[in-house]
Amino acid sequence: MRIEVNGRSQEAEPRPGQCLRTYLRDRGWFGVKKGCDAGDCGACTVHVDGEPVHSCLYPAFRADGRTVTTVEGLASPEGELHPVQQRFLDAQGFQCGFCTAGFLMTTAALSEDQLTDLPRAFKGNLCRCTGYRAIEDAVRGVRHVEEPSPGESVGRNLPAPAGPQVVTGTARYTFDIEVPGLLHMKLLRSPHAHARITAIDTSAALRVPGVHAVLTHHDAPERHYSTARHEHPEEDPADTRLLDDTVRHIGQRVAAVVADSEAAAEEGCRRVEVTYEVLPAVLDPEEAMRPGAPVVHDKDPEAARISRPRANVVGEAHGEIGDVAAGFAAADVVIEDTFRTQRVQHASLETHGAVGWIDEDGRLTVRTSSQTPFLTRRALCALFDLPEDRVRVVAGRVGGGFGGKQEMLVEDIVALAVLRLRRPVKLEYTRAEQFYGATTRHPFTVHVKAGAGRDGLLTALQLRVVSNTGAYGNHGPAVMFHSVGESTAMYRAPHKKVDAYSVYTHTVPAGAFRGYGLGQVLFAVESALDELARRLGLDPVDFKARNIIGPGDAMLTPGGHEEDLHIASYGLDQCVSIVRRAAAEPVPDTVPDGWLVGEGTALAMIATGPPGGHIADARAAVLPDGAFDLAVGTAEFGNGTTTVHQQIAAGELATTVDRIAIRQSDTDVVRHDTGAFASTGTVVAGKATLRAARALADLLLDFAAAHLDVPRADCRLVQEAVVHPGGRLPLKELHAAARAVGVELAADGHFGGTPRSVAFNAQWFRVAVDPGTGEIRILRSVHAADAGKVMNPMQCRGQVEGGVAQALGATLFENVRLDARGAVETAAFRRYRLPQYADVPRTEVHFMETADAIGPLGAKSMSESPFNPVGPALANAVRDATGVRFTELPLTRDRVWRALDASRRTPRPPVSP
Repeated sequence: MRIEVNGRSQEAEPRPGQCLRTYLRDRGWFGVKKGCDAGDCGACTVHVDGEPVHSCLYPAFRADGRTVTTVEGLASPEGELHPVQQRFLDAQGFQCGFCTAGFLMTTAALSEDQLTDLPRAFKGNLCRCTGYRAIEDAVRGVRHVEEPSPGESVGRNLPAPAGPQVVTGTARYTFDIEVPGLLHMKLLRSPHAHARITAIDTSAALRVPGVHAVLTHHDAPERHYSTARHEHPEEDPADTRLLDDTVRHIGQRVAAVVADSEAAAEEGCRRVEVTYEVLPAVLDPEEAMRPGAPVVHDKDPEAARISRPRANVVGEAHGEIGDVAAGFAAADVVIEDTFRTQRVQHASLETHGAVGWIDEDGRLTVRTSSQTPFLTRRALCALFDLPEDRVRVVAGRVGGGFGGKQEMLVEDIVALAVLRLRRPVKLEYTRAEQFYGATTRHPFTVHVKAGAGRDGLLTALQLRVVSNTGAYGNHGPAVMFHSVGESTAMYRAPHKKVDAYSVYTHTVPAGAFRGYGLGQVLFAVESALDELARRLGLDPVDFKARNIIGPGDAMLTPGGHEEDLHIASYGLDQCVSIVRRAAAEPVPDTVPDGWLVGEGTALAMIATGPPGGHIADARAAVLPDGAFDLAVGTAEFGNGTTTVHQQIAAGELATTVDRIAIRQSDTDVVRHDTGAFASTGTVVAGKATLRAARALADLLLDFAAAHLDVPRADCRLVQEAVVHPGGRLPLKELHAAARAVGVELAADGHFGGTPRSVAFNAQWFRVAVDPGTGEIRILRSVHAADAGKVMNPMQCRGQVEGGVAQALGATLFENVRLDARGAVETAAFRRYRLPQYADVPRTEVHFMETADAIGPLGAKSMSESPFNPVGPALANAVRDATGVRFTELPLTRDRVWRALDASRRTPRPPVSP
């Protein structure tokens, strides 16, 4: 077959059945991404004879004699960017960037008529990060990025350093490398929700040509661990074995086949013969806690760190402040209801995966799509009894995470194969495996009881929380504890009580997800307080404003106050003012006749970092040419921390961001970093960067003063030089002078993640609801965010918009559905609906004017918190429009229509407006 790719003629026959995507990637065109393998996401879009196609659906043989253009070929041969690439750079129309090549290729082929209807034009492209506004701005030619200037970096819209690589397809994600001699792994997975493996025969699989090994529980270490990655692993349940002889959910890995090709590995999986003893399974957490229910993990509670294994309770929290019975007796109005939230998939476009090999020094090296490379190295060392200096873990650019990659789901099995075969091995999840072999957001059931007096003050708040952690506990206890923390601490009430349970079931495991449990419980609390205000005849925003904590208040929860958590800056009152202002503005006259209009608000508070410590180290150094090197451990997956670290360092070192070279996410680069989760990229890793840069600036002035024999006070650091009374000493000369006397111009920075502050958010919606179909149309979306000093407004706005968009998906239609056996029914994007361009309204983002006393340069976190108030705010708006209180998510059209139809047939008693 002859094909021209990006102006280069190539002759190579495709493999039987090969698609164009894998054909191109096999030849080094890594800008063509894999997101779905089903034509649903558009990440693989290329041009064939000028026409855009989804290359994962396009048979490679059909490209014979044709001209193919990938994102790498959009720019001119001289390197001049295509206008579309330049516009995406100018608008920063990307975050993680994994979908960007697809959007670029689609946009570059749009006609003028198609550009007038972007919702239709982008039906075949998905983005999980941006919320689409930045993409629209890029298409329309709106410029957001600013030019860098010396020492004036923080607070400006400076571009992501990897932007040019993202828009040209040269940014390297996990599998965008060539590894000689690479073997491929495929996993055989359980068809049963609960079963014991009584026999496993691999002989037929091993006879498949190209199969090198079949790994089973006989090859796995006996020790148990948690797939969750935290700084203190002893806080998580040790309930997972690398390959187990007992399976506890449909989709659990049973065996791993390693072969020369994916096709051979898949055939090997089909030929592994497994004999199962099928055991009783329990799918519902309430049933799982009842006496006599099937036990998911019959383990020693102390050794496995499981609260009550025979009751399937992996973790629990119980506490009371005051006397809730007395508080409810004193209330004039008490409301009580049960709220439910569903499973949600992270749906990062880059699936989980890793590639491992033994390097030239005999060390195990794992390149992985992970938010926690250092914690993953630690876990691999513990699992395989290896010293840390014999293991290297590297995260390339990560294609989205949202908490889902705060797990060790693939690195352990890849490492086992590499250590066994001493050959490079690759494992890349399919999109289906993401749904049944990775993790989801925890489904919650929250029973709320709240009471207040006629004066609008809360008298009591009580929660009973049940979280379904699935077959493995990984993040279960931590999510459960966090869910009842800030959600109850944000409101003053003299009497509070919480009973919370994280419960095992024989279902796909849940894990870390944006908001870490707060979003689920806030849906219940914020909805209940909205209803309580209405029963009192009060405006819900006024009612909440009377009861929120103030800047000097203690954050009290029934679980106890965390001593290192402080209100180090307070912007919640400003957030309330923003939503009040939005509500006071007139309703547009574009609402269709017969539709019902309503407004709703929800508030949220979140800690800026996890409890118990979150460690970050950074190292800043002068390079021979007078530029700077910054080594940081935190990963970049669209969270923007790389840009922020550059800005912080540039400000302290009186230079421009383009003079700061960053190395990151590599355990060989810097001492330790807990990872990019819990919104710590700025407030923890950023503080380490700040300290390293400040220390280096001091070192430069100290050495320059000694070298020049002038007072330190007479020296000043400027762009690429130290100025002094006698003139100007360039940094490259200073570097040479230091090297001549054996001095390294480098400095370290460290932060342990404590003390911590809190960030605040408020979301407001105006919606219209069609009572005839149940359709919800968002008329206006306003988000107020208290992020302290905003390091990069353009990027921070993108984080807010992306969080709102992701939360709208979880509120309106996303749902990982299970059948009666516990199998995932929605294991493809076309069956699991993600927000598309047409689904997401523009959200007006407002940043509060605060400066935090703890965060670096006054900053606070803002990557996960925008998610949390969206669901309850939308549900409150629908309640305001329809008079119906929805207590279960998602608010799908059929669910809304059925509830409205029922309310028409069975009128409710009147309530206060």
